Amino acid sequence: MSRDISRKDWIEQRIKPDEYRKYLDQGQSFIDDKFLQRIVADDSQPDPLQVRDILQKSLEIESLTEEETAVLTRVQDPDLLATMEATALKVKKKVYDNRIVTFAPLYLNNICVNNCLYCGFRTANQQVDRKILSSRQIRDETRVLAGEIGHKRLIVVYGEAPETDIDYMEESIETIYSVKVPVRNGEGRIRRVNLNAPPLQKRELERLKTVGIGTYQVFQETYHAETYHRVHPGGTLKNDYLWRLYSMHRAYEAGVDDFGLGVLFGLYDWRYELLGLVSHARELEEKFGVGPHTISFPRLEPALGAKIVENSKYRLADSEFKRLITVLRLAVPYTGLIITARESAALRDQVIELGCTQADASTKLGIGGYSYDEAAQSKAKQQFIIGDTRSLDSLVRSLIKRGYIVSFCTAGYRCGRTGESIMKLLKTGKEGEYCKLNAVLTFREWLDDFASEETRVLGERLIQKEISRIKQQLPEIYSRFQEYYSKTVDGKRDLFL
Repeated sequence: MSRDISRKDWIEQRIKPDEYRKYLDQGQSFIDDKFLQRIVADDSQPDPLQVRDILQKSLEIESLTEEETAVLTRVQDPDLLATMEATALKVKKKVYDNRIVTFAPLYLNNICVNNCLYCGFRTANQQVDRKILSSRQIRDETRVLAGEIGHKRLIVVYGEAPETDIDYMEESIETIYSVKVPVRNGEGRIRRVNLNAPPLQKRELERLKTVGIGTYQVFQETYHAETYHRVHPGGTLKNDYLWRLYSMHRAYEAGVDDFGLGVLFGLYDWRYELLGLVSHARELEEKFGVGPHTISFPRLEPALGAKIVENSKYRLADSEFKRLITVLRLAVPYTGLIITARESAALRDQVIELGCTQADASTKLGIGGYSYDEAAQSKAKQQFIIGDTRSLDSLVRSLIKRGYIVSFCTAGYRCGRTGESIMKLLKTGKEGEYCKLNAVLTFREWLDDFASEETRVLGERLIQKEISRIKQQLPEIYSRFQEYYSKTVDGKRDLFL
């Protein structure tokens, strides 16, 4: 077990260059810095006809090139911008309909060997109270998330350290899946554990595939190599740009074909980072036929002892942030876009209309903050400070009022709808049909098991509208759906089509 060796030896054994060098083209990665810099520097105003042609390509659920994406970042005409935003919403509804997926982050530790200049958890920060959750504490956290709040999926967050190595990851995931909590009807449990984790070796990813992970997230933080090396100091694991960049290539080789990309916006020019994300998505599509299942775009936020945040000249204004999300929805039309509780409730509500499909709720970032340690929410135990503190019930109620059905569905993994399979369904709009049916079933579950009375009443009205739509739009499967829905109302749980 790697926790039995010294920290120095553990660090020296982490990176396996042979696991990424084989993907390089004459020693170069797929991020072409000179090319991206050139198209970012172009400040010419695009021809409206060209813009409309690009938007039509997005509506056909075709990925955009870096050049096409850059064109959309340069649009200044208010009418054309309004058309872009309207098209982004059309693309989202074509692929995902009116569903929003919810989840919660679960931070298991704040121990890390890295020294990222923007992170409150960095190893040199002496102001942080270090903590790692035991199996008992993980169960306690999960009981609250699954049994009181009603979450069905988590994103579990690990620091990079021998104390939270692959053994700890495997054990913690198994612990989360094992927790079952009595609720109003049946039992509450986590049905899907997604990972936000450090770059892993292929053999480690194979183990996580076996234990049953969902999406594997590794955020590049910044695609600009010079900035990357500046904010991830030399001598640390995270300083190796290529080891991190090719995390998803290794994941696919290991059989993990559902992955999430992300950038920490504010470290460098947002337009360059956006094009880096597009390049990454296109690389994965071309190599494996599978693009990112999700993309995240957290903004740089104040963190304990992280002075770089205060001094960054690249922090995004809200207007730029909304443009970023609009263009990203158009550039990678099939992907799920995650808007996190870093942002305010008001801004999150706005950008859901621009293409976001996933949001966290009842979020707590302190280690142990959900169950047993109110003090865990102190600045000394959090990676950053959240902006939207709404409960899951409150967020669900807000979404219902705007016509969104909240999906707690996790059926895709049990139905084999992952990787290339789900990519085909997403690009043809067929995935939305499956997901709408299962969204209604799981939403019915959540309303009956966890919702406040006000939320339940509002949700019931929306569900009846959705059932009418299903009957009209999917008559061939309606009778089977209705059978499952009736069983769900009677207290049967975890039915899916």
